[in-house]
Amino acid sequence: MRLRNQSTKESMTGYLFILPQMLIFLIFLVYPIIEGIRLSLYQINYQTEKFVGLSNYVSLFSDDVFFKALFNTIVFVVCIVILTVGFALFVASAVFDKNAKYVSFIRGSYYIPVMVSMVVMSMVWSFLLNPANGLISYFSKEMGLGTVNLLGKTQTVMPVIIFVTFVTNVGQAIILYIAAMLGVSKDLFEAAEVDGASRWQVIFKILIPSVQSTTVYIVIINIIAVLKIFVVIQLLTGGGPNNSSVTLMYYLYNNAFKYNQLGTASAVGVIMFVITLLLSMPQLRSLIKEK
Repeated sequence: MRLRNQSTKESMTGYLFILPQMLIFLIFLVYPIIEGIRLSLYQINYQTEKFVGLSNYVSLFSDDVFFKALFNTIVFVVCIVILTVGFALFVASAVFDKNAKYVSFIRGSYYIPVMVSMVVMSMVWSFLLNPANGLISYFSKEMGLGTVNLLGKTQTVMPVIIFVTFVTNVGQAIILYIAAMLGVSKDLFEAAEVDGASRWQVIFKILIPSVQSTTVYIVIINIIAVLKIFVVIQLLTGGGPNNSSVTLMYYLYNNAFKYNQLGTASAVGVIMFVITLLLSMPQLRSLIKEK
């Protein structure tokens, strides 16, 4: 009986310790999700709510701009994840075992853009890409190539925004990969050296499998980050030209704050939540199986 009381007391102590975090989680994460799902079933006009069932979802799937935003978001997610994982793995595997000062310099160089606000970075790129007086357009004119308007063309606006987002966020992935590779047992590298393995064999047979959990984490956080992308679109293109760079988050913002369609905006949020789950679950499942 005494042991049971002691076990119950220890359990209650543990629950009390996690209670503040659980309350924050329920209030600021779980409740907004439930409320968003509820609002997506209503037509909201200022302070009045009218239950419309799935009408908001039906109107979304009959809107060409929504499908354009969905397509652009999927392209963003795929391109950013592939570029980030590929480039970060390349840089990290090239420098992780080099001189400590050299590695620190590389990490610092790539992490500087991550430390700067996305708003500031977007404003810098807006200045560089401005066709009237931007630095890129200026050098283009000096070389006799004429004015360059990369953000004003439907063919180039998406690659430019993907590049800007990639160079701003890739530093975090590089830091995570280097930290994970430094934690790999040195015995594996010594055994590979004895067996006469080449650098590429060490990378593909030891390093990449050893940092698989880090890769899963990077994929998931990049999926979430790209689905929430807004500042770059707002400051660089405003969704243009001709909705060529509109994303789900920007489409949600327009419906909620420009057109006062809160029910439609909530429906977009629910769809984004479902997309996040669908894209993240396979990665989480592979991580659980690994453990």
